Amino acid sequence: MSELHVLVVEDEAAVRELLSATLEGAGHRVTAVPDAHKAKALLSRDLPDMLLLDWMLPGMSGIEFAKWLKRDERLAAVPIIMLTARDEENAKVAGLESGVDDYVTKPFSTRELLARMRAVLRRAGADDSKVIRTRGGLALDPVQHRVSVDNAPLSLGPTEFKLLHFFMVHPDRVYSRAQLLDMVWGAHAYVEERTVDVHIRRLRKVLEPAGMESLIQTVRGVGYRFSEQAG
Repeated sequence: MSELHVLVVEDEAAVRELLSATLEGAGHRVTAVPDAHKAKALLSRDLPDMLLLDWMLPGMSGIEFAKWLKRDERLAAVPIIMLTARDEENAKVAGLESGVDDYVTKPFSTRELLARMRAVLRRAGADDSKVIRTRGGLALDPVQHRVSVDNAPLSLGPTEFKLLHFFMVHPDRVYSRAQLLDMVWGAHAYVEERTVDVHIRRLRKVLEPAGMESLIQTVRGVGYRFSEQAG
């Protein structure tokens, strides 16, 4: 797995710290909070790549929180793994019916958790043949390698196309320049981080005549994100 931003929602401090250490040790970026209220505040600003969610939370249970997430169009695609000490079949069914992608019973091994995360991400992966569209009329066809706005074609270079494709598959998530180099150019590409800025400028220039340049947002001190919401 490439580096992920994982949001851990777990009220037990010891378990929260263990999960954070485990995930960070595996090369992931972790944000850990004790309840759904704090998680909601974070989700209003940024989308994680995955959510590890405890069943028993104060205030709003993990099941209730999962249902709330799946009702929100912006948040519904975030993969969720439920963490719980319950091993009853009906508890697992309730979790899966709420929209949870997988279920891990405590105690669990590090290898099991990471394996389940990889499996969930594979199942949640974007269909490489599907045309991706925004509400504003921007469309990208990965098979025919075409980009258009309201059916009017746009001319993009190969790197700008790959960059836009990555952004449109992962909307509303902030990526650093290093992450973009790894995920778009490849982990073994020997290019400088400022190369990302050059291609971002080129991509915005192509989108500008259609009024779409603001979809590529600069997050000061962090990197870039693709979003139809105001930055």
